[in-house]
Amino acid sequence: MPVAPGPAGSPGTSRSTSATIQPNILRYLVMVADERGVDLRPLFKQVGLDESVMRSAALRVSYRQGSAVVRHALELTGDEYLGLKVGSAQHLTAWGLLGFALMADDTLRHAIETGVKYQNLSGAMVVWSAGVGEEDDALVLRADLPDPAIEPAVASFLIEEGFASVVTLSRLAVGQDFAPRTVEFTGRPPRSREPYGALFGCPVRFGAPANRLVIAPAWAGARMPGRDPVAYASTLEMLDAQMASRRGQQDLLEVLEISVAQSLPVVLSFSEQARRHATSERTLRRRLAECGTTYEALVEGVRRERVEHLLLRPELTLRDIAHRAGFSDERVLRRAVRRWHGTSPVHLREQLLRGARPT
Repeated sequence: MPVAPGPAGSPGTSRSTSATIQPNILRYLVMVADERGVDLRPLFKQVGLDESVMRSAALRVSYRQGSAVVRHALELTGDEYLGLKVGSAQHLTAWGLLGFALMADDTLRHAIETGVKYQNLSGAMVVWSAGVGEEDDALVLRADLPDPAIEPAVASFLIEEGFASVVTLSRLAVGQDFAPRTVEFTGRPPRSREPYGALFGCPVRFGAPANRLVIAPAWAGARMPGRDPVAYASTLEMLDAQMASRRGQQDLLEVLEISVAQSLPVVLSFSEQARRHATSERTLRRRLAECGTTYEALVEGVRRERVEHLLLRPELTLRDIAHRAGFSDERVLRRAVRRWHGTSPVHLREQLLRGARPT
């Protein structure tokens, strides 16, 4: 079901840079890949993550980091149905307090609407919205990508993972006979539609105007077996507190990202950032740790964003770009681009100018 990534974008920064997403998808992705004999853990270091992110409920990843791991996983496994498999492997317990709230909710419809309301506290990487169908009281669940320029393979993975998790978790809650009325994808048809029909158990359409999953009124009104009004209400109080804390974390990250972006090509020291924001280094370091990130990782994200924007300007040389992004020379820039994208700045520029923006 849920989650929208990071804070809103700002001049010189992107919402995809901030580490604000729980790594639930990555945890299940690693598990599914392990079953296929593919170890994704070495990828984490390449995108600036520590493997401890898989073992902690407090740590977060950025949209870019998560997308990069997905892209590499698709390449390593060669499995175009990987999103369906990862979504099908999930359980509500992975969402912690939010998962408990959904289990204690009244009906499937209300549980999905609760998930949409608190989507920033789950771990999905699409933006969810829910509404009522035009013809009857059907529940229409829509999934959109926060970055429309994301490459098609990763986009398909994220949408398919999201819809597969909704159907899988709904069946765990209201019965294995559950099936949507229809599922619609904006992407192109796959080589085989059989895996989609087998999973969703309903008509599946590709090339649609929007990514939508429609649930008939009878299923939407199905009672949740663990419904408990008292437990549900008390859990929502805790979720509201988490949402308030998360907004504070996002504000901090956005303010620091703007500060870093505005100071480039100079990279301000951590002590200077603390002084500028009228706080101690210890307090700022603690607050960043609560966000699941570090100042170094934040600077890296902003620099990466700056490099990608500058590469879109053909008149700039690599020396110009290295200087404007705060690198000492072209060699350091090349190493950074290789670490981020696994390719050279020249090849990356060609990709960007063709409109194939990398993750």
